[in-house]
Amino acid sequence: MTLSTLSQYGTHFQIKVISSLLTHKEFLTNIHDIISDEYFDNSAHKWVIKEILKYYDKYHTTPSMEVLKIELKRIDNDVLQLSIKEQLKEAYKASDDDLAYVEEEFSNFCKNQQLKKALLNSVELLNAGDYDSIRHLVDNALKAGGDKNIGLEYSKDTETRYREEHRIAISTPWDLFNNILQGGIGSGDFGLIFGNPGGGKSWTLIALGGHAVKLGYNVVHYTLELGEDYVGRRYDAFFTGIPVNTILKHKSDVETTIKDLPGNLVIKEYSPGKASISTIESHIQKCIDQDFKPDLVIIDYVDLLRSKRNNRERKDEIDDIYLSTKGLARELKLPIWSVSQVNRAGAKDDIIEGDKAAGSYDKIMITDVAISLSRKKEDKVAGTGRFHIMKNRYGIDGMTFGAKIDTSTGHFELFDDYDEEAGNYTPSKPVNEFSSVNSLEREALQKKFFELSK
Repeated sequence: MTLSTLSQYGTHFQIKVISSLLTHKEFLTNIHDIISDEYFDNSAHKWVIKEILKYYDKYHTTPSMEVLKIELKRIDNDVLQLSIKEQLKEAYKASDDDLAYVEEEFSNFCKNQQLKKALLNSVELLNAGDYDSIRHLVDNALKAGGDKNIGLEYSKDTETRYREEHRIAISTPWDLFNNILQGGIGSGDFGLIFGNPGGGKSWTLIALGGHAVKLGYNVVHYTLELGEDYVGRRYDAFFTGIPVNTILKHKSDVETTIKDLPGNLVIKEYSPGKASISTIESHIQKCIDQDFKPDLVIIDYVDLLRSKRNNRERKDEIDDIYLSTKGLARELKLPIWSVSQVNRAGAKDDIIEGDKAAGSYDKIMITDVAISLSRKKEDKVAGTGRFHIMKNRYGIDGMTFGAKIDTSTGHFELFDDYDEEAGNYTPSKPVNEFSSVNSLEREALQKKFFELSK
């Protein structure tokens, strides 16, 4: 049973309603025809609701923060303007805790208000004996607020398609990849890196996860091959630049480095063949319940998960695991990186193509981004390798990049001038200690330099 007035729910509840209306288009779509600013007592809340509805009616999506900033400048009342700013700040800061409950309760409240209005309007119709009109009013009130999401409406959703923030991508440590992936992989994307055994696939995942943590994201790293502690030491090596085989002697350096990291990392170990995608999903939910909401998921590696359908051919099991992984990424709106093996023939190639995927060729079809890392025995000695873009839903593919690879710290440097015929690359700048530092670290060093120069 819903309460009779919105003020009875309290200010915090109303702030969460506004937060959801500003950030969840589907929720706004479902209730835009039954919500009214009259339900709110606070003048600032009334203004925000009016602006949301006005913008939705014209552009069929939620207004951005920039739009609201411009509209705020049109308000002559300084006191009201300040109040609206404070309420908007609270709305954008509001957590997602209990959001499903808030949305459902507010939807029911709006439906009841519509039904109340229909019953009040029915009094005159009842006196006139117009029962068909009464039935029509009540039926419409009961149908109000239902699910109206039929998908992306092409002619109406132009604004949604062209918003810069519509696809929020988590970048890789390498600008050459980011440029062709439209910034990186985003929510719902499944990225896969192929390689031969011992070729540096797991270190690539460390680099991807570590870079995301440096950018301030929350990362969950699932390991089905290595122990949690050792994976943790690999991240220590990545963050400090100290080789993993000597990292145990540098505990104080590790503690100093990681305390300043803007993001957070959780490493979870499962035994090969014991965990399934359902296990991963349950653990992610546990993290969310404990106020750790992941932004990026890493699985090392998907092939070692257990299929929900046993007693089938191995190819069918692998296809099922990969489909489930892609489904998880879409359902939770999280990007997922993982790795996979190539077959014996692929392990001998300078450039690994899509037909060398071990187990099932359909892996590439399921993923959004597929990259191969080729490292022959000569590369392992020289610290080199080749990344090849096998598939890319967000741009061109078929490109090959030479790489300088340090598998003691997880630092990779890519070059875009790989000579396929010569089988090597010529860096456009000298390979030295500084050039192996990724762009994020380089920017931090430059910033520190300018601070000291003042």
